[in-house]
Amino acid sequence: MAEIAPAELLELFQRAQAQFTDRVDAVEPDQWEDEALPDWTVADLVAHLVSEMLWVPPLLAGEPHAEGRFPEDTTDLLGEDPLTGWETAADPALSAFAEDDALIRTVHLSRGPTPAVDYIEELTADLTVHAWDLARATDGDTDLDPALVTAALVVAERLPDEGVPGLFEPPLDAPATASPQTRLLARYGRRG
Repeated sequence: MAEIAPAELLELFQRAQAQFTDRVDAVEPDQWEDEALPDWTVADLVAHLVSEMLWVPPLLAGEPHAEGRFPEDTTDLLGEDPLTGWETAADPALSAFAEDDALIRTVHLSRGPTPAVDYIEELTADLTVHAWDLARATDGDTDLDPALVTAALVVAERLPDEGVPGLFEPPLDAPATASPQTRLLARYGRRG
């Protein structure tokens, strides 16, 4: 995905945010405490991405990742209305990536300096996979945008074969003939 022009990376990120927003908007009031992933409720999953989006503006401004900068509690991250909480974090993240030189910057993640292009690719993949997680947990639309699946597959292929402890499960086997979405989900340790 590194060969994709900055404007296209930004468009993919915006599409991934919109896809996730649609899934958040579809969550019924009685589904927020349902399990989305092991040890995560639907609310926890959305709060995770709220937190990810809150980090984008300061990281793109050159500030380092620092523990405790943003709330960690799901309720604090989502507020009274989870959709509003999500959109309030997502919009400034998109604006920060849309700045003229944002994608040529380096961000300082907890793992170290990272090109902003890699960062937007990773967030696009995270939003895409978690849109599926959210839809699956809430009996929503699990069909993902094919362009986002293609972009996320490029990121997924960079993941270590043993997974990333605490972040990603080891990949599951998926036949080469499986759909791109099934291969993407398997790469992130999920069965589509």
